[in-house]
Amino acid sequence: MSDITSFIELGLRHILALDAFDHLLFLLALVAPYRWRDWRRLALVVSAFTVGHTTTLGLVATHRLALPTAWIEFLIPLTIVAAAIKNLVGPDGGPRWTAPFLAAGFGLVHGAGFASSLQGLFGDEVLRPLFGFNVGIEIGQLVVVGSLLAGFALADRIRRERGSARALASRRMATSLAAALGGIVMAIGRSPW
Repeated sequence: MSDITSFIELGLRHILALDAFDHLLFLLALVAPYRWRDWRRLALVVSAFTVGHTTTLGLVATHRLALPTAWIEFLIPLTIVAAAIKNLVGPDGGPRWTAPFLAAGFGLVHGAGFASSLQGLFGDEVLRPLFGFNVGIEIGQLVVVGSLLAGFALADRIRRERGSARALASRRMATSLAAALGGIVMAIGRSPW
């Protein structure tokens, strides 16, 4: 697999596949406190996640960092729970500047989880495949995030509460609680003990 478009496609499939449920659930928790009009701030948060994801993916795939797979797989659903809890602490999940930094930190954990799978695909060259894969990841994440925002906007419109603070608060709470529950169930199933 040497063509960069193959790695872009692999990144897209990684995000959009049903077996990437932990990643999709994380994105759900990430999007919960945002409205359609907040798409620029949300794009920054999602891109920060990709930077973290890329960092550990590159370090692990090039054998510069070795992490225990069982612990990483256990930590991934805990990032979902942490993102959900952040949403539950306030209207915007705390100060605005914290969201990109937390997303980048969570990305570090998620990137380590998929890195071992990619090591064999990179071969001698790492930079182009890593770039292509992460372009695919970013495109896939933006598709998922855009779909979630559109779905939330539609639900708010159906409930005739488009843009209201009450609609956002109830959606943020319900979505975050569902994501946290899913993360807890996953963490229990992946416990390294």
